[in-house]
Amino acid sequence: MNPNASWLRLSPPQIFVAGFAIIILIGSLLLMLPISNTTGKPLAFIDALFTAASATCVTGLVVKDTGLFFTTFGQIVIVALIQVGGLGFMTMATLIALVFKRRISLRERLILQEAMNQTSVEGIVGLIRKVLWYSLIIEGVCAAIFSIRWSFDMPVGRAIYFGIWHAISMFNNAGFDLFGEFRSLTGYVYDPIVNFTAIFLIISGGIGFVVMSDLVEYRKRKRLSLHTKVVLSMTAVLIVVGTLVIFVFEFTNPKTLGSLDWGGKVLGSLFQSVTPRTAGANTLDIAGLRQATQFFIIILMFIGASPGSTGGGIKTTTFALLIGAVFSMLRGREDIVLFRYRLAQARIYKALTITLLGLLFVIGVTMILSATEDHHFLMILFETVSAFGTVGLSMGLTPDLTVVGKLVITLTMFAGRLGPLTLAYALGPKKGKELYRHPEGKIIIG
Repeated sequence: MNPNASWLRLSPPQIFVAGFAIIILIGSLLLMLPISNTTGKPLAFIDALFTAASATCVTGLVVKDTGLFFTTFGQIVIVALIQVGGLGFMTMATLIALVFKRRISLRERLILQEAMNQTSVEGIVGLIRKVLWYSLIIEGVCAAIFSIRWSFDMPVGRAIYFGIWHAISMFNNAGFDLFGEFRSLTGYVYDPIVNFTAIFLIISGGIGFVVMSDLVEYRKRKRLSLHTKVVLSMTAVLIVVGTLVIFVFEFTNPKTLGSLDWGGKVLGSLFQSVTPRTAGANTLDIAGLRQATQFFIIILMFIGASPGSTGGGIKTTTFALLIGAVFSMLRGREDIVLFRYRLAQARIYKALTITLLGLLFVIGVTMILSATEDHHFLMILFETVSAFGTVGLSMGLTPDLTVVGKLVITLTMFAGRLGPLTLAYALGPKKGKELYRHPEGKIIIG
């Protein structure tokens, strides 16, 4: 192999982006095969590309019903893409390297650092080992619970298949399901076993592997890192506030909570508060929600999951930093302090950059889709943010998208999974630190 090959000169963000693009392309080609769908005919490339991108970017938006349109082969391709996309292709490559006892090079460690959103390569291989073990254990246990529960509703073999498939989908925050007719888990709105197992999977996959490792090792260390404290507190706040808002807004809505008893109302509100954090499953009819609730879910989808997780969005820590900045400004304080730790200005700038890039991206995509799709604005905005946050919830627009709309949403899912900042670094590599500073100027703000 030529050591001067062009791919060796790519930066870690560029390799990260290229790797995901190659996986999506391979998935598209597999899904185009006649054996992948029940019609026995080749699937159109745009639909195969959309489905592969949605699976690899762990989103869950679908143009073809996963349970009815795709064969077992096609469904296995989709769930394999979900697993690779959720854990990251470099994580899977590292697994293969570890199995064959191959040394992980510094360059590969840098790519892993980018993939796991870490600030250092120190301990990155050890983290990958933990990621693989945690994923296997959590998916395995929850798959067993799902299988036992669904064995009462379907043949045992099918229940086991459904259990494994949905455990992988839920843990990776993908939102794909096999229940047909785009109904997700609406038939289990009253079922505590299905609800709480799915909620556990979604939260486990969404808090990030660093947080998971921190929690597992708490007995040994007797302390939690600042990152873990911020993630857990912000996750709890968003779930509680989301549950209350959805419960209040939808309490009398006959299309959602209005027709349920108190147990169903609480479970439905809780589940629908958790899933906008990039999971995509639903027990309530999303199109039947009131507009106020739909807009609130858009906000939750934009915030998304936590860094180093299987989810998307601007991330909970970014949102926490923005809230901290607002409170510090209102109190007249110069520093942003969380849990008695002062945060560096570079972190604040990064949080502002990610949020602004995300907003600009969502605004641009929404404007394009408003011109290409003949649907209500809120439905288009909902679909856009769902794709950007790699959520997968939909008000029903996805199957009706035009070819241009499918391409735009595909690119949005891709950008949302990788993150706008990673894409920006990949397209325009980060420059070195400037050797000079300009004189300070003053402008009027507010």
